[in-house]
Parts: sequence; C-alpha cells; structure tokens
Amino acid sequence: MTMVENEIQARKDERERTLTERVPELQLSSLSMQELQNMCKELHQKIDVVDEERYDIDSKVTKNSREIQDLSQKIFELKGKMKRPALKRVRVSADAMLGALLGAKVKESVDFKANLKTVKKEEEKKEEVTDWRKNVESMSGMEGRKKLFDAGQ
Repeated sequence: MTMVENEIQARKDERERTLTERVPELQLSSLSMQELQNMCKELHQKIDVVDEERYDIDSKVTKNSREIQDLSQKIFELKGKMKRPALKRVRVSADAMLGALLGAKVKESVDFKANLKTVKKEEEKKEEVTDWRKNVESMSGMEGRKKLFDAGQ
C-alpha cells in the first residue's frame, strides 16, 4: 500500500512541476483594464485553438476505432469460414422425422389426417334458368313490374 501511495504522490508532484514550467504565474495587479481585456482575448483564442485540436484528435480516434473494429470483424469472418460439404437429399418418412426431432417420446405412429377437422360444404342454391321469351307476355305491363318488385323483396 505504501508503494501505491508513494506512486500517487510522485504523480501529483510531477504534475505540479510540469504545470509550473509550462504555465507561468499571472501578474494581474500591475496590468491596466485594456491589458487585461487583451490578455483575456488571447486566452480565448488559445482555448479555441486547443478545442479545435481536441475535436480533430477525437474524430481521428473514433475513425480509427471504427476501422479497427471493422478489420477485426473481417478477421473473425475469415477465420470462421469453413468449407461445408455438399449435402445429399435423404428421404425420411414422417414417423422417422418425428422420432429424430422428438427423440424417444413418440413410439407409436401418428396419424395426421385423423387430427384434421372435417368441413361440410354447403351446396349453392342455383336459380332456375328459364327461357325469357316464354315469360315476356306475363311480365309485360304493370303487373309484370309488380311481380319483379315483389320478387326482389
């Protein structure tokens, strides 16, 4: 534990030392208002430059990580491909297929047709086809129209 604590303390000391070397202390008390504003503008410009660099580096890192992921996927696919033998068609009865799928559970033959429902077909009512020429005289006039009207209801 003492080695870990010493290592953490050494990192902190090194960080403080590098910050004092790279960033000098600011003497703000002797500067006028205009000089302070100019210094703020310079700092903002530096911050913008650093943000742009950070964004560029971040985009490069994400692009590279995507590329690495794609390449690793391709490697995985290449390693995983094996030649499959040509399969031959085998005829199997329904009972053998059920035996293979369900195992020893099915001992007796299963009759699929026995489980099907039977549906009764209803015969359609066919209208009688008569010769229209025979009914022309009986359907003519108002009486014929009344018969057609009554038949429609």
